[in-house]
Amino acid sequence: MSLRSALIVSLPLVAGLFSGCLEHPVKKVSYDKTQVDDETVNVQINKDVDILFVIDNSGSMADEQALLSKNFQAFISVLEDPKVEANYRIGITTTDSGNPLCKQAQTTPEAGKLVLSSCLDRMALGDFTFNMDDYGYACSDYCKLDDAMLTDRIKPTETQYSDGEAEPRRWIERIEGTTNLPDDVTSVEAFQCFGPQGVSGCGMESHLESMYRALLQANRADSPTNYGFLRDQAILSVVFITDELDCSYNPKFGEVFTTNKIFWADPDDPQATSAVCFNAGVKCEGAGPIYDRCVSANYGIDGAVDVPDEEAVLQPLSKYIDFLQTIEDEKKMRQADQEVLVALIAGVPPGYERGDADIVYQDSDDPEFQSSFGIGAGCQLPNPNDPDAPQTAVPPVREREFAEAFQVGGERNLFSICQDDYSEALREIAKKLEAQIRPACMPQCVKDIDPSTPVLDPSCVLAQINTAEGTREELPPCEEVGGEWVTPAGATACFAELIDRGSQTDSELDNMDPYCVGEGFNLEFKLVRTGPAPAGTTIQATCELSQNPKQDCPML
Repeated sequence: MSLRSALIVSLPLVAGLFSGCLEHPVKKVSYDKTQVDDETVNVQINKDVDILFVIDNSGSMADEQALLSKNFQAFISVLEDPKVEANYRIGITTTDSGNPLCKQAQTTPEAGKLVLSSCLDRMALGDFTFNMDDYGYACSDYCKLDDAMLTDRIKPTETQYSDGEAEPRRWIERIEGTTNLPDDVTSVEAFQCFGPQGVSGCGMESHLESMYRALLQANRADSPTNYGFLRDQAILSVVFITDELDCSYNPKFGEVFTTNKIFWADPDDPQATSAVCFNAGVKCEGAGPIYDRCVSANYGIDGAVDVPDEEAVLQPLSKYIDFLQTIEDEKKMRQADQEVLVALIAGVPPGYERGDADIVYQDSDDPEFQSSFGIGAGCQLPNPNDPDAPQTAVPPVREREFAEAFQVGGERNLFSICQDDYSEALREIAKKLEAQIRPACMPQCVKDIDPSTPVLDPSCVLAQINTAEGTREELPPCEEVGGEWVTPAGATACFAELIDRGSQTDSELDNMDPYCVGEGFNLEFKLVRTGPAPAGTTIQATCELSQNPKQDCPML
């Protein structure tokens, strides 16, 4: 096989993330995807998905957390569908990153740390008690496993930074069909215990700051909870579950919650309310009580609006957008069409995601509600137990704009929390993740070494490379057994060549993904493993190329 007819496909999986402006950058591994000639093309076989759930754990979130547990199967079913088989990690943190109004000894803010403990054990600690009322049903209705049955049995796994040392991690993961959970526990059952975060967290929710700290700590070796959670090549999704608006504050100006009452709803109140979060971070246009629109804005300590970022009493929205954009840009260096996804289940009206309804910003006709939040409800859900007290949620402004900064296409990724079923919302959030998972198409035309057959007969060699260990191992072709691709005896990984672009064979196993077909490619790879690949593993493929691509791949 001559060099002129060879195509080498390599999958670089380890490179620097967070390089540049962030506080603790990882040393960036040199990688230039343009350094290829006519015979070499870099692609990725990537089904890796990292998902961070930021869950509001303030006093009004019991019912919403219970619904999240009840409906979580809809989310996992998409990721574990045989046509998807995502290699996912799910991390969980809360919206509590502290606030001058909240005593840390009482709310014990997570500040972005990933948490992985059974809510049954946390019930005994008072996490599900608010104003002397017990909301333990948000946990116990769906969780049946305590820490002894679940958390204490988490299996050790590796990360790309662990140098071969496996440890129990603070997240749920399922890689190549193998989870880090006890053998008799599903991901849904685990999330139903890990997900509910209780109702004792700070009521001044810091959604964006919690996300920021969680992802930042994933890059810090001194973080025992988060380090290694993010994978350089993985698709990243951040999902917020909340009924209030973001109150991520600048510590330099914490006095706006205590002694400086310029943003308070009523200076005579004994303490600040969540109205500070709206008044100090949102600017509305129009005379009211119904406003033309409301947008995020920087307010200074004296109440002046549109001040520079460094003078804003709430952290500027640009801090979080720029941070996540840096992560996305790093990922695009490896896969140009990869997008970071941000989703909200929050105070928008049902149907908002489809464009059937829009947020109405208006003052509340209930003086107590207005004083508490600074704006009327963004959505309401009738309360069957008390028709006069519907469940309400405050319209997000800062979180909405943050999510819109990472919107893919024209589809909104914001769903109403004022529903009695989150299945469709969770399914759609997962579907947007699925859409980011690209099949391993061969991006150039591969030679058919036996033109006498009706389908492509390629000549390819795939090798598994671990640069840290200095090893290179050629992978065997997979075998077809019982309608499935399986690894040959003694092998831990194999590859299959998918060559059917449309009912050319009787088998469905060799069908190419419609994406590859639509792009005009004539070959797709499928990797099959018996377990997770060692951290730092890459795959390199070498194929013989067509000498007449215009004829063999006319759509390419």
